[in-house]
Amino acid sequence: MAEFNQSFTGGAVDLAALAQQAQARREMEGTAFEPFITVSERDVEAKAFERSMQVPVVLLVGSSRSAESEALKATLQQLAQGQREFLVAYLDADASPQLAQALGVRAVPTAVALAAGRPVTSFEGNQPEEQLRQWVDALVSQIGPQLQGLGTEEPEGAAGGEGAQAGDPRLDAAEAALAAGDYDAAAAAYDDILAADPQNAEVKQAKATVAVIKRLDPLSRSTDPIQDAAADPQDVAKQLAAADAEVVAGAPELAFDRLLALVKAHPEAKARLIELFGLFDPADPRVIAARTKLASALF
Repeated sequence: MAEFNQSFTGGAVDLAALAQQAQARREMEGTAFEPFITVSERDVEAKAFERSMQVPVVLLVGSSRSAESEALKATLQQLAQGQREFLVAYLDADASPQLAQALGVRAVPTAVALAAGRPVTSFEGNQPEEQLRQWVDALVSQIGPQLQGLGTEEPEGAAGGEGAQAGDPRLDAAEAALAAGDYDAAAAAYDDILAADPQNAEVKQAKATVAVIKRLDPLSRSTDPIQDAAADPQDVAKQLAAADAEVVAGAPELAFDRLLALVKAHPEAKARLIELFGLFDPADPRVIAARTKLASALF
């Protein structure tokens, strides 16, 4: 995913979109897995690139003006129906031309297979159903076992405890507050949920994410923290802000590496790194790799 971010933004973070991306993550985590979805610039990172940490994702870039696109879309939607081993994410090239260009799309339709946040293979044009089935089966059998899997994710509306459920008005309030830039209200909504369900790991992560976004305050910034850090590499505060921006933008590997380079000389970098680890599942391979590097750096 880091490669995608650099290609799409030229190394800079679209600050106006950071809060939207965070909200998209919460939406994805709060709803049941759907094997075929539509994505845009607002949510492609969370719902396609980040989902590919769990299962292979076929990112289909198409256009309603193309008969081949519509045919390929229909076939992939049919193949995806009723299963949980891969995801098809459809991107409308007409609605998101810059994103399609950033993905290197030269013609529609183009299908890009994503795994662990990165493109692994692609093809252009429509394909016969049997060839598509074989291609998808290869993704599932060869790449799927290397990913995290969906685990015990429950369908929307499944029975649960007293914690937050899909459609919980407290979650809706938190997401609305986050989108509006009212980070204190979002944190308060999550605190309300945690008061009843203090072990809710997802809500804890959501609250931690709000703390990072509040500190970064993307809606009020006039400069790009990553560009600021590049222009002044000796300024530790700017490096910490850049790490926050990279995590919120969906490139935690870059944030972790940035902070790892500072941990020996600057204790605040270690503290920030450990805080950012808390935004992810402890079993996330990116966190495991960074923790291993941290131990090596310190000892």
